[in-house]
Amino acid sequence: MKFFRRYTPLQIAVHLYAWSSLVWALFQLLTNSLPENPAQELERQTGRHALALLALALSCTPLHFIFKIPELLKRRRALGLYALLFAALHILLFVHLENSLAWSRLAQTLKEKPYILVGAAAFLMLLPMGVTSFDVWKIRLGKNWKRLHQIVYFAAPLVVVHFFWSEKLDALHSVNDALRLWIYGLVVAALLLLRAPSIRRRAAAFSAQTLTRRFKKKTHPKADST
Repeated sequence: MKFFRRYTPLQIAVHLYAWSSLVWALFQLLTNSLPENPAQELERQTGRHALALLALALSCTPLHFIFKIPELLKRRRALGLYALLFAALHILLFVHLENSLAWSRLAQTLKEKPYILVGAAAFLMLLPMGVTSFDVWKIRLGKNWKRLHQIVYFAAPLVVVHFFWSEKLDALHSVNDALRLWIYGLVVAALLLLRAPSIRRRAAAFSAQTLTRRFKKKTHPKADST
């Protein structure tokens, strides 16, 4: 009972969802249900999960402005750090399992698959954000902290481009995978648009009007007709 009192339902949901990908991968390994190329499948799973977590992290601020839920801002950092963690696992799986840390082979792979460079650029942008996501860095960096974390507006589209490009060149991707990537891409684009000042003000105004109408209905219910 103390556990559930200490953590909110949203907080528990964030952590459960974040680790669900590793639990599923472990289950597949134990049951031998991975395809013929398990390294590539695990790469794809960790990469997709990193993209999903990044999209959720980006959604926290716009959803807070629209629905006025302060806790969403508290969960933004955890989602961002989880996205960075799975992006790092995605890269490690690619380097170690697929290329066996053979740097000559890795260089050849980069020439054949340039979309990897796009993903690496996005990861390098997200890395300083993860390192400086803690409160102590907010104090040390001051106004520069916010400027630094605005890099996500450039990193997120690069992540989407990386996955779209890889899906186009990788014959192992299914139609469902392609559809999922399109959904992620549209969601990320919508979330970035919602951060534009003009659109954000309109969304906040719409939310305020909606809440006002609901409040008036509760406090001034219509008299039942007889």
